[in-house]
Amino acid sequence: MADKLVIMLVNTDPKNGEELGAPFFQATVAAAMDFEVHVVCTATAGRLMKKGVAEGLVVKEGSPKSVYDFIKDAHEAGAKFYCCSPNLELFDMTKDDLIPECEGIVGGAWVIEQIMEDDCKVLSY
Repeated sequence: MADKLVIMLVNTDPKNGEELGAPFFQATVAAAMDFEVHVVCTATAGRLMKKGVAEGLVVKEGSPKSVYDFIKDAHEAGAKFYCCSPNLELFDMTKDDLIPECEGIVGGAWVIEQIMEDDCKVLSY
């Protein structure tokens, strides 16, 4: 059985809040089950790693819980979040713009290295 889960948020669009609950909830559950969990936000989903973006989003209209709350829950459970390096230029961000839960900036080689390990499973959104 795999010990590591990599969740790739690629096509998840922050404009569609209903798309954002499942990946963060699953990250929380997997981390609580003692799996090593890496959540990589790239392409449009990379915006979620910028301060202020996830705080203003909800999964369901009227919900008191923001998408950022889901990210914090997953992080507190042990999930690690990463921003893909091209997102910095794409969204005019610097490292200082990233939310505190973002572990760091990674590139394509890091992603490939992680998912090619024998003990890894990948979920993509």
